[in-house]
Amino acid sequence: MNLSSFIRDVPDFPKKGIVFKDITPLLQSPEAFLHAVRLMAGPFRDKGVSKVAGIESRGFIFGTALAQAFGAGFVPVRKKGKLPYKTLSESYALEYGTDAVEVHEDAVEQGERVLLVDDLLATGGTAAASVALLRRLGAEIAGATFLIELAFLQGRERIPDVPFHTVLRYD
Repeated sequence: MNLSSFIRDVPDFPKKGIVFKDITPLLQSPEAFLHAVRLMAGPFRDKGVSKVAGIESRGFIFGTALAQAFGAGFVPVRKKGKLPYKTLSESYALEYGTDAVEVHEDAVEQGERVLLVDDLLATGGTAAASVALLRRLGAEIAGATFLIELAFLQGRERIPDVPFHTVLRYD
């Protein structure tokens, strides 16, 4: 199955000059979505994954499906101020300013093997902050998996010590 045929390019969204990779056509196809989840999970099947951490918000879609596939728990990695319980936070640089991600302080136990998931890897700032945050909780990062990688933005370089997988790569 050619999953790239299920990705719609939306020019000039969210601002002029950006070509947004819209995954909603893929999500609308049960076959394409299942195939994507299987491909995202594949390299990590025998890595002892006990938790899947999904980055807000589209990482929740793939992350929960992957957690089900692994028989693992799910950890939401959220934007600052969105979680109701005690949290740990990790800041990261944006082009202009900073942002932060958070998880509940009890989301991961020491030594748990966690797979990080998102729909798309761009510059890698959010992924790197998420890895750092999960490690602060004591997680072992089993890997990171993404449906799409915008390779020309070199986000992979922000998490060089993490086993890495993408299904679709745009150079």
